[in-house]
Amino acid sequence: MSFFPVYINLKNRKILLVGGGSIALEKLEKLVDFTKNITVISKEISENFLRFSTDHNVVVHQRAYKEGDIHGFDIVVVATDTVTLHKTIYEESRTSRILVNSVDDTAYCDFIFPSYIKRGDLTIAISTGGASPALAKRLRGYIEKLIPSNMESFLQEMRVLRTTMPKGKERMQFFEEKTDEFIEKYFKNKHNKS
Repeated sequence: MSFFPVYINLKNRKILLVGGGSIALEKLEKLVDFTKNITVISKEISENFLRFSTDHNVVVHQRAYKEGDIHGFDIVVVATDTVTLHKTIYEESRTSRILVNSVDDTAYCDFIFPSYIKRGDLTIAISTGGASPALAKRLRGYIEKLIPSNMESFLQEMRVLRTTMPKGKERMQFFEEKTDEFIEKYFKNKHNKS
C-alpha cells in the first residue's frame, strides 16, 4: 500500500526523535527545515549529532527511552537500529493520536519521510513508498536542476500580490498567466544558454 502525500504544518506540533546516530541526524536535519520544536532522547549520541542539535537549539536528553516518553508529543520519529524499540514505541502510540515514523521499518510507520526539495515556500516531495529511497534521492537531484534559481523571490512576489487582489476568476487568470510567463522565460533562457 502506498502512502498518502500530505504536507503537515509543524508550527505548533511537538516532535520527539528517538536516536542519536547518523540516521537520526539525517532525520533531524530534515525536521529543522520545518520546525525547531524538537526533543531528542537517546542513550548514545554521536559528536556530529550533538554539534548539529546544539547549533539548532534542539533539546537533547542523553538517556535510554522509557515507556511513557511519547506522551505530550504529536509526532515521534524512531531512528535506532533496535527493531524491538521501534515496535514497542509504535504499539505504545496506538492508544493515542501520535503519529510515528520508524526509520527503515514501514510496518511501524504512520508516515514516511519523502525525499524533498525546499526552496523557500516551494516544497516538492518524492516518495517510492519505501520501495527505493535511492531512486527518490536520484529523482530529487534531477528535479532540483530544473528549478529556477530565483524561485524563492518569485514566490515571495506572488505571496504579496495575492494579498492585493480580490479572489475570483480574474485573479486566478492573472496568476496563471504570470506563472506561465515566469516558467516560459526560465526555460527559454536555459535553452539559449545550452
